[in-house]
Amino acid sequence: MKIGVVGLPNVGKSTLFNAITNAGAESANYPFCTIEPNVGVVDVPDERLEALAQLYHTNKIVPATIEFVDIAGLVEGASKGEGLGNKFLSHIREVDAIVHVVRCFDNEKIIHVSGSINPKKDIEVINLELVLADLETVNKRFEKAQKMLKVGEKGAREEFEVLSKIKPALEEGKSARTVPLSNDEKKILNSFFLLSSKPIIYVANIAEDEIGKPENEYVKQVVEIANSEGAEVISLSAKIEEELAALPQEERAIFKEELGITQSGLEKLVSASYNLLGLMSFLTAGEKEVRAWTIKKGSKASDVV
Repeated sequence: MKIGVVGLPNVGKSTLFNAITNAGAESANYPFCTIEPNVGVVDVPDERLEALAQLYHTNKIVPATIEFVDIAGLVEGASKGEGLGNKFLSHIREVDAIVHVVRCFDNEKIIHVSGSINPKKDIEVINLELVLADLETVNKRFEKAQKMLKVGEKGAREEFEVLSKIKPALEEGKSARTVPLSNDEKKILNSFFLLSSKPIIYVANIAEDEIGKPENEYVKQVVEIANSEGAEVISLSAKIEEELAALPQEERAIFKEELGITQSGLEKLVSASYNLLGLMSFLTAGEKEVRAWTIKKGSKASDVV
């Protein structure tokens, strides 16, 4: 599973990426610090693996993994090549789902690319750029589907009908994932590889002193948008996650307890990613090894091993 971490410049995207992967991506207070995507492969936390290893007397534990990709910061006009536009969009095309980090804290020392904190606007900027890139793709496919339909090519009718639903939504600035489709129609949609059809998790990045407090007005904006899209949303402090990642393993639990944190950012993201993509862990155990497999919910054991 490959997850792309995106967001406007200076929202805490690379700070969060560093914390959950310990990959050491550069993080600084200026736009486009991240140009080429940084990649970190992390083990999926699962306490059951250690328990099974003790039960079966094996030292070999093979956890499931998730690949996180820290994608370059985006600015308005990316779909037309502004900033790192085309590079940014091509990197998103390669991931299974998107983690969109949104800044939900005030700090005059940290520059915001648009000059003010406005989560709703920030989300709209990135979503619109994905929509505009998709609209170009869909317009080309739509013209091709019309020609295929006239000559009676197999599958042309089904493709044309899906495109006829997606195209008006994109023209209204709506993401492809918000369009109600049947399972068969979704399979056709997936063949278009649209950016705005990818499942998304919004991460509301809050200040350290907001931990454990009621949602601030910025976070409420993110939750409202996520709910309207049927998307996942989690709230965390990238700075706190960075501090947690720097601690020895035995000290992390103490720090989390002091802050009232029950799950780390990585644990939250893993849980949200699995839920969003309809995945689960399948465990196998024996004397040779204990292994976790990432599978679709409803899969048969015979399809895995």
